[in-house]
Amino acid sequence: MTTLRTSRSGRAGQYLALLCYLVFLAFPFLWLISTAFKPPRELGSLHPTWIPKDPTLENFRQAFDEQPLLQAAGNSLIAALSAALIAVVIATPMAYVMARNRGKLSTAATGWVVISQAFPFVLVIIPLFLILKNLHLINSLFGLIMVYVVWSLPFALWMLVGYVRAVPRELEEAASVDGAGRVRTLVSVTAPLLAPGIVATALFAFITAWNEFFFALVLLKTPEKQTLPVVLTHFLGAEGVADLGPLAAAAFLATIPSLVIFAIIQKRITGGMLAGAVKA
Repeated sequence: MTTLRTSRSGRAGQYLALLCYLVFLAFPFLWLISTAFKPPRELGSLHPTWIPKDPTLENFRQAFDEQPLLQAAGNSLIAALSAALIAVVIATPMAYVMARNRGKLSTAATGWVVISQAFPFVLVIIPLFLILKNLHLINSLFGLIMVYVVWSLPFALWMLVGYVRAVPRELEEAASVDGAGRVRTLVSVTAPLLAPGIVATALFAFITAWNEFFFALVLLKTPEKQTLPVVLTHFLGAEGVADLGPLAAAAFLATIPSLVIFAIIQKRITGGMLAGAVKA
């Protein structure tokens, strides 16, 4: 009986901690939505409320009038989609080789993956800028896409290695015994089992590129090329005073693509994360 009570108490504590964590994560987003629909009079109120008393869409109209949000969103979409697809195409065969050949080279590559994630952006931006300048890729979406690919590749590789290791070798050996060649085995047996991990990896690479700000700020100069996170900073005045209503409306719209994609492929993301974390 004591053990059962202890188990229930522990489970209740876990649920309470999870609830607190969810509230912690949800609070900024809910407050962002509330701010986006508030008129200027309520935004300047000394007693703010969760639910707008007089909700309005004026902030959204003003946001689109003041800044080229659609063009910036298009630039972000092109950069994020391209970077995610290229990173996955490169990382998938590399991950397969690393997972199936556990030698010194694989260990060194894994160490490189871990170490590369520890470097802050500011340490690499100057040499990166000089390299892209020599290649005439400054103020170019293609140059930004290449930066995003290189930056997201280590994480994509680490995640896919774990997922490849979750695929039993026996399945490939059985297909080989049945007469399937190497390419046929990879396409018909291994690839379908890797699909959840590939989808999850592509999504995280997409979200990383979609939300990235620092590289886009430094590498893109003209307004026509700038991505959405950079354009959002234009709602700040010269003295750092934010145009709060339009800024909240634009920021809310910027979060919608990530939320929609997460909602659509949530099950695949969960499977990919669990397999990668357990087997890596």
